[in-house]
Amino acid sequence: MMITSKYLNQKPAPAPLPSIAEDVLEGLSRTPKSLPPKLLYDAAGSALFEQITCLPEYYPTRTEAGILTVHAEEICSHLRRNVSVSELGAGTASKTRILLRSLVQRQFGVNYFPLDVSDTALRLAKDEVEGELKTVKVHPQLGDFDNLAFLEHQTPPRLVLYIGSSIGNLENDEAIALLQNIARNLSAGDKLLLGADLVKDAEVMRAAYDDGEGVTALFNKNLLVRINRELGGHFHPESFCHISFWNESESRIELHLESASRQSVRVDALDMTWQFDQGERIHTENSYKYTIEHLENLLRSGGFQVEHTWTDPASWFAVSLGVIT
Repeated sequence: MMITSKYLNQKPAPAPLPSIAEDVLEGLSRTPKSLPPKLLYDAAGSALFEQITCLPEYYPTRTEAGILTVHAEEICSHLRRNVSVSELGAGTASKTRILLRSLVQRQFGVNYFPLDVSDTALRLAKDEVEGELKTVKVHPQLGDFDNLAFLEHQTPPRLVLYIGSSIGNLENDEAIALLQNIARNLSAGDKLLLGADLVKDAEVMRAAYDDGEGVTALFNKNLLVRINRELGGHFHPESFCHISFWNESESRIELHLESASRQSVRVDALDMTWQFDQGERIHTENSYKYTIEHLENLLRSGGFQVEHTWTDPASWFAVSLGVIT
């Protein structure tokens, strides 16, 4: 068969860019530069964050786990029978198992739908939850919060978990918009359990994001490693410093990567080179801290009526239950 010149001269279609490309291009082209915190959670980043949750300085995970442990039965008593459970940003679902253990005592069989950007974390969550709790069926949902249609497709009654203080990564208007989006995919009587970090001593909060072992610094710099791997970046992570501080006026901890010298960094897949001055920063994450009043107002603005809020004895952390009316 003769191959015509029409086909000989055809160029192959360019390979699609990795999913992070648009966020990196937009973020590094801003002034000041910033990148969305979801980019921190590739497989390596998720593993590093799991290490962070076990560090002595990182109080949020163990404090929230303590609240759930003490109040799991009471929380479950607020739920209707045969409830299905979804979780946004589930990670490995270590804290979720505290609630699931109580829930399986109240109903036979639980369908659990964890959503996360990390396939590695979801596989681990499925293996560990189903390995421990034989009547729980895990349905992993790979993705971010842009598409929550999977909530609508579940059979009511439904409980959505948004624990781990992840809401603190969002600006106030973004947090309200997310809560409203969750509410739109639920029905009357469905519920949301929201975990949030509360305002406390500034040094306690700051140390949680700048541990003595340097794990949080590795977690932050892994974002540059990811850009190098997925987009052909030429970042030298050692030439950036991990910065964390308490911004009292905004009620948030901020994470940044600060250039240690004047440098140029090319990203091949984007065909772009960015200039960094010495001391110039890439803003990588916010972690807002709330008062209970602010937290409950946030839920109401998102379309939920607050049923109850639980805290630890020191009031370092809060878990609130909201309901669609």
